[in-house]
Amino acid sequence: MPRFNYVATDGRGKEVQGMVEADTQALAINQVRGMKFFPLRVTKERVRAKARPGKKGGAMQMQIKIPFLTDRVSAKQLTPFTRQLSTLIDAGLPLVRSLGVLRNQMKPGALKDILGTVAQDVEGGSTFSEALAKHPKSFSKLFINMVRAGEVGGVLDTVLQRLAEFAEKSAALRRKIKGAMVYPAVVVFVIVGVLIVIFKFVMPTFVDMFKDMKQELPGTTLFLIKISNFVQTRKVLLIPAVIIAIAILFNIIKKTRKGGYAIDKIKLKLPVVGQLVQKMVVARFSRTLGTLITSGVPILQALAITKETAGNEVVARAVANVHDSIREGESIAGPLESSGAFPPLVSNMIDVGEETGNLDQMLMKVADTYDDEVDVAVAGLTSIMEPVLIIFMGGIVGFIVISLFLPLIEMAMQMT
Repeated sequence: MPRFNYVATDGRGKEVQGMVEADTQALAINQVRGMKFFPLRVTKERVRAKARPGKKGGAMQMQIKIPFLTDRVSAKQLTPFTRQLSTLIDAGLPLVRSLGVLRNQMKPGALKDILGTVAQDVEGGSTFSEALAKHPKSFSKLFINMVRAGEVGGVLDTVLQRLAEFAEKSAALRRKIKGAMVYPAVVVFVIVGVLIVIFKFVMPTFVDMFKDMKQELPGTTLFLIKISNFVQTRKVLLIPAVIIAIAILFNIIKKTRKGGYAIDKIKLKLPVVGQLVQKMVVARFSRTLGTLITSGVPILQALAITKETAGNEVVARAVANVHDSIREGESIAGPLESSGAFPPLVSNMIDVGEETGNLDQMLMKVADTYDDEVDVAVAGLTSIMEPVLIIFMGGIVGFIVISLFLPLIEMAMQMT
């Protein structure tokens, strides 16, 4: 009889593991539930294949899987899957059959494997949200809780449609930000490449020429010679090493509670860029909370999910204060305004939404408004950065050219 390994939680929420024997996975799940456990994962124990002689010396071939690479599902795969699943359910197809249809048309990959397991769990008696919760690396808490709300309210197709729209708008915002960073990145790459060529190949020729001139060199020329000598040695490798060390230290500090809060607060205070960051976090907060409330998720649970997906510690703390405020019977707008992370317009619109009973609609209007403002801010920032970077690049190249030819000009003037 097949054996199934299970991971479950008991009545106190403690995780337990064990093994049961059953003909099918559904019967194994029922056995685990009969032990008064809540099953989290029930998987069939694989029978080890014996090595076949005559194939590569009888050695057994193994398929290697890297968990942190194979278990993740990209947003490009998840968004169309969510929209297609919503369409199939809206058309009247049962959930298990809809999952099977979508799985059959997919290419081999993580999502296809996960959908097979999810379909088995649902067929075995689990709810769709419970089956998704077993794959936290692929499905966020936002996704799982909205699906749970859709199941309770009987509007799973509508909730999936909102999830797809939410993912598409979030992806569009990320694309705009990344697109705005392409030009500066290319210009910086070109500047670094030009400087490497100059100091590695051009400067040595001028250095040899200056040695034969037997005259005092200007300070700027001596400065360039020192840089060239540094580039010619192995000490130049210290530069990328220092950059990597700073990046690692930055990530370590950011992961701490105080460090992450301080860094995110500095981001909001930066000139020009700070306003863009603020608009982005406000749009994300408003759309996440508005989508959850519209889908029927209770306000306290919606705030807890929004806090975890805020992407900024300052906003996360403000949302935590709102959560505590709601529990004490107070409003949402007050803690948001006192946090300093939200413009007065946002807190005022949310206050109006609370008074009129249209908080979800007001939050979505705030999100749309700030998405538009992000578009304008990104376009404005890009238009400013282009001439600034061109002037900066021209200034560096001009400084190098003048510093190199200044001694030659002085020598020509002395000869005349």
